Amino acid sequence: MKQTLSELMRMSRICRMVFATCLGSFILVIFYFQSMFQPVMRRNPFVVDGCCRKGSRNALQELYNPTQPELSGAAVLHQARRDQVVDACRVYSASSRKRRVLTPGDLKHLVVDEDHELIYCYVPKVACTNWKRVMMVLTGRGKYSDPMDIPSNEAHIPSNLKTLNQYSIAEINHRLKNYLKFLFVREPFERLVSAYRNKFTLKYNSSFHKRFGTRIIRRYRKNATQDALLNGADVKFKEFAEYLVDPATQRDGPLNEHWQTVYQLCHPCHIHYDLVGKYDTLEEDANYVLRLVGVGDSLRFPSYAKSTRTTDAMTAQFFSNISTQQQIQLYQLYKLDFHMFNYTTPSYLRLD
Repeated sequence: MKQTLSELMRMSRICRMVFATCLGSFILVIFYFQSMFQPVMRRNPFVVDGCCRKGSRNALQELYNPTQPELSGAAVLHQARRDQVVDACRVYSASSRKRRVLTPGDLKHLVVDEDHELIYCYVPKVACTNWKRVMMVLTGRGKYSDPMDIPSNEAHIPSNLKTLNQYSIAEINHRLKNYLKFLFVREPFERLVSAYRNKFTLKYNSSFHKRFGTRIIRRYRKNATQDALLNGADVKFKEFAEYLVDPATQRDGPLNEHWQTVYQLCHPCHIHYDLVGKYDTLEEDANYVLRLVGVGDSLRFPSYAKSTRTTDAMTAQFFSNISTQQQIQLYQLYKLDFHMFNYTTPSYLRLD
């Protein structure tokens, strides 16, 4: 009996020790992320904590203290864009009761280039295929020289680029403090319509038709044909809009990355982005990044086909086919992206 009681007491002590260890590890992770993201928003971005290679300036230094006169004007523009993000985050934080701490899983969109000390958060439908190609050239150490030699499907193979969630907490913290972090954004509704056109109106995207199209048609189309229910290949924009604003969709989990908000993909209120590029000035902003890196003479960002891009006029046409209520609900869904990146409310919206 005494032996049994002794064993029980020993097991109890072991359980308490294991619980304390697990609790301590959890608190450590929370501490790392709380100390790692919030102060970054308020730090002097030119204090780089000894990040740089000996005898050289990295892109972060060149951005905040340019030695090339032609980069000085752009530095002012990008400071204004950073200020816009900070102001929008401050307003959102004051009005929101939601508080969350990022985990490594939230960082899977942040591509890391160790050689040039860069972190790029990719946003689908904002030239991310070409940016991934460029990042493969930058990280390939001579394997690639021309981004357009890289097939588009190869650019999206996860193993070809390293993302920030693959590092330890301490390594994540170091890179967020010391590497130049950038993202590219687009007018939210242009990006949304571009995603719809690409994923639901092109025959080769049968995987999206099967995965999302069949679900959308089943939920929102009355008297759907068996072919539509089976293949999901003819989703209407009105049905897509209804899917996005349906509370049931939110309960299904995070939105697909192609129509998820930039706020949720890149977490700009938790991570201080040094540079916000825009799709409207894509080549200019992209080549500015490459000049900061020091490769502007040997590497240019690929040109894109303007004839096929989704325009504001095209977006207005799609939105004219949905109800006023759906327009209001979609605007509420993407409102923070509009404010954070200084996009005006579209004139074609019926918000009254």
